[in-house]
Amino acid sequence: MENIVLKVNGMSCSHCENAVKKAVGTMDGVDKVTVSLEDKVVVVDYDNSIVSLDKIKEEIEDQGYEVE
Repeated sequence: MENIVLKVNGMSCSHCENAVKKAVGTMDGVDKVTVSLEDKVVVVDYDNSIVSLDKIKEEIEDQGYEVE
């Protein structure tokens, strides 16, 4: 299991938080998603043999947010 902290711009409210949690949290291989609006970060626990970091980033960007 891997743990990654992603800096994400554009999240500003609970709707943003929920959109990211739902989109990433339902991906195969993702165990846990934590969003901090204050710190502008998304923390993801995932199995890199099932899902790639690039796919996780892509899913966040598909929700309309920018991953640094």
